[in-house]
Amino acid sequence: QLHLVESGGGLVQPGGSLRLSCKGSGFTFDRYGIGWFRRAPGKEREGVACITRSGLNKNYADSVLGRFTISRDNAENTVYLQIDTLKPEDAGTYYCAAADGGYGRAWYYFKEYDYTYWGQGTQVTVSS
Repeated sequence: QLHLVESGGGLVQPGGSLRLSCKGSGFTFDRYGIGWFRRAPGKEREGVACITRSGLNKNYADSVLGRFTISRDNAENTVYLQIDTLKPEDAGTYYCAAADGGYGRAWYYFKEYDYTYWGQGTQVTVSS
């Protein structure tokens, strides 16, 4: 059975850091690009970072550039999202998703229709 499970969310003060994890199972993990999305309260879900199958190419939303770092360990079937210098507007539910395609496809530009599998999300709260 296929699963994507996010973890690592929690309550963090502004300026703090978190590392989110997305672990896949039930499919050939290294054949999929992985994206991270978030949904802030009252807002639509948006893509924030994604990484190609090999980890060679990464794409970030302008709003997180320089503060978020995506990486992957295919031996562990896991993609990480390091979040630094957290801002209140970073709060929300973070989802990872898997896309069966290579660099430059629609998923690389955060088109949700190009993602096949989705996790259930992990909550990030930013508050002092």
